[in-house]
Amino acid sequence: MSSGEGVDEAGWDLEPGDESAPLVEAVGRLVRICREAAGLRVADVGEALGYGEDMIRKIERGARIPRPEFLDRADEVLKASGHLKAFKGDVERARYPKKVRELKELEDGAVELLQYSNHNIQGLLQTPEYARALFEMRQPMHSPDAVERGIAARLARKSIFEREPAPTLSFVQEQVTLERPLGGNMVLRRQLEHLLEVGKLRNVTLQVMPTKREEHAGVQGLIQVLKFADGTAVGRCPGAFNGRPVSDPRDLRILELRYGMIRAQALTPGESLAFIERTLGEL
Repeated sequence: MSSGEGVDEAGWDLEPGDESAPLVEAVGRLVRICREAAGLRVADVGEALGYGEDMIRKIERGARIPRPEFLDRADEVLKASGHLKAFKGDVERARYPKKVRELKELEDGAVELLQYSNHNIQGLLQTPEYARALFEMRQPMHSPDAVERGIAARLARKSIFEREPAPTLSFVQEQVTLERPLGGNMVLRRQLEHLLEVGKLRNVTLQVMPTKREEHAGVQGLIQVLKFADGTAVGRCPGAFNGRPVSDPRDLRILELRYGMIRAQALTPGESLAFIERTLGEL
């Protein structure tokens, strides 16, 4: 996203049916109340903040989710005494699609994560360029605003790598996901370089599942299991349990068994990093 486009930087359009609509509308009303209390017109605020009048009106009527940075600047211009800034955390969460918000909450509380990916690089491991390539090739085509919102949401989940104490993270990637140049060779090159960096973190185990395997426990698709400090867990696999998330110990045991077999059939962590280095050298 270009930082020179003030209109784009103001925020994201609210998706129809988004459950965050009441919050966004309330923040918009507060922006309007503060503006009127300051005796300013929409045009005055737009000029002071560097945005068009239409963008300010959309925020005031709750049709656009303002960025936290917008609330910072608006709070100062409108002399809102911190009332607008107080909503920064709420709008930060509201800008992400519902499914992403729920997933990020789970990841934020997880002490261990198991992830097998078979079509593309797992979301937590993606670079911004790789994520953009994936969002832009989706069909039906996403709007530019939806693409930016999706990328921002995906990158926000990467905060899991910065947590203390660090959670235990295990990833298994199909070989093809490391060779398919989604977005072009340069995008793939940067993605592989990033994987080499992440794979060297002490709390991360990264493995590659070779294509030439006569037996494969992951034929039913991706697997994700998140474990929490209280001993509970939640898992998901599109090819099992009708694709719904599961938390029953018996169902989780099935997913963990499959994941354990996948890890055993994959290259070791050391072999996997060596494979990624070779693949990178061939680009």
